[in-house]
Amino acid sequence: MFQLSDIKLSKQSPTSPGANTVARPQIPPVHVNEQHTSPKSDEEEDISAAEISLLQKIVRKGLVENKHDIEVQRKDPTSPLYSIKSFEELRLTDLFNVLCCLMHLSSLKVTLTNLGVQDEKGVFCDRCVVVDSHRKPDLLKGVYAMGFNAPSKIQETALPTLLADPCGQKVAGRRKRLGGRSVGNSWSKDPQNMIAQSQSGTGKTAAFVLAMLSRVDPKKDYPQVLCLSPTYELAIQTGEVAARMSQFCPEIKIRYAVRGEEVPRGSKLQEHIIIGTPGKVVDWGVKFRFLDLGKITVFVLDEADVMIATQGHQDQSFRIHKLLPRNCQMMFFSATYENDVMEFAEAIVSSPVIIRLKREEESLNNIKQYYVMCRNQDEKYSAIANIYGVVSIGQAIIFCHTRKTASWLAEKMSQDGHAVALLSGELTVEQRISVLDRFREGKERVLITTNVLSRGIDVEQVTIVVNYDLPIDLHRQPDCETYLHRIGRTGRFGKSGIAINLVDGSESISILKQIEKHFGKKIHLLDAEDADEIEKLGQN
Repeated sequence: MFQLSDIKLSKQSPTSPGANTVARPQIPPVHVNEQHTSPKSDEEEDISAAEISLLQKIVRKGLVENKHDIEVQRKDPTSPLYSIKSFEELRLTDLFNVLCCLMHLSSLKVTLTNLGVQDEKGVFCDRCVVVDSHRKPDLLKGVYAMGFNAPSKIQETALPTLLADPCGQKVAGRRKRLGGRSVGNSWSKDPQNMIAQSQSGTGKTAAFVLAMLSRVDPKKDYPQVLCLSPTYELAIQTGEVAARMSQFCPEIKIRYAVRGEEVPRGSKLQEHIIIGTPGKVVDWGVKFRFLDLGKITVFVLDEADVMIATQGHQDQSFRIHKLLPRNCQMMFFSATYENDVMEFAEAIVSSPVIIRLKREEESLNNIKQYYVMCRNQDEKYSAIANIYGVVSIGQAIIFCHTRKTASWLAEKMSQDGHAVALLSGELTVEQRISVLDRFREGKERVLITTNVLSRGIDVEQVTIVVNYDLPIDLHRQPDCETYLHRIGRTGRFGKSGIAINLVDGSESISILKQIEKHFGKKIHLLDAEDADEIEKLGQN
């Protein structure tokens, strides 16, 4: 299985003979959230969305099995929509172009001999942009070399649309000459734009990277694809995936546009794909004209919700967007989309296909939920100790509301001989990654954390999640979304999981009942002093 940690990129050490490489900027690692250097309060601070996303990308080293259905919205509901169950079905050869042409020519009742052009490579109509066939099988080879044996939900739905050059989209009111004949309902030559949402770990990055690579014409020595990420670290992550996927396509050149990267004045970039942050791309494309944004054919906005919701990034991204050609393919990918972000995205992305996970599909059916009544911190700790001592636990995650509580609990469990890891907001990105890697490797069986990790990890061995403190918002109201993400750390990959909530007072029980009502799922009372009852947890 492909692991991001396995990717080592340098000009001196290619991934394989003939592999494509892109040099990582040689500058020391820094915190994603560098500006926050002042002491933090005991209440767990909100870390940046970009930092959370980085942790998700690094921790989820394989594909997450996603059971959720995909919801697709189109401006024209009658337009063709395809899905695939294998990467071969993506037709990463000229066969796809041939089939597209045959489909369209047949639908227009126009003969192939009148409109097609036949040569040793195949038969094509003038609506299909034919990409070099010799490159396509090598991309497929790169996909398999990364360990992707079958498309994920988001890939099987998004890729056929993104890779279909550019067919299947009617342009109302436009008449087009085809082979000497006028056809009333013509088809747009512009590739399909897309806004796509799917949880981290489901293959979003691989999907848009494959689309990016497939659009490159290596015979043209100028930037054709531009991918924006919110931070240096996220840009590097995307670049590593692109380099790994294109390892058998040495003719495709990739360049980072991030801090630490410099271009001599008066130079013109010759790399085909530019992956970077908005500020650096504005400098290179607008201020110094190192690349011609008017020649970009594919524009990808990764972590689109972070990019758009952050004021500085939003302004810079929009400035770049305005300089792109009208027929540039726009791809917006993200793990989440709030309504206001979606409205903005749709306003700047013309006629997109919108692919989203159906929210109602986020189910708790395979997670057994319990609560334990406690009077104080000591009883909470006793409940954890009893459960940990009786139930056969693979690994467990315990969520606390504050760093102070998390630190106290971690120290107390360590003193009692438990292998415990602590993850909270004051750690640097590098420290968090180290903690998470150790937990994934099973070096610690218990991970104590704050909301830093509520959306950030999928570990198959996690069988129990404990809410030491129930999640609440700034107004001390139940935070149902965070609750869902917390207990969703167990019950992954279709397996059953256990969620235990420690309740200590009337306010906590009220919050618990509201959460229970919100999801319509019974949360059962558990007697943490009854060993027989606790033992049954591991048997169900």
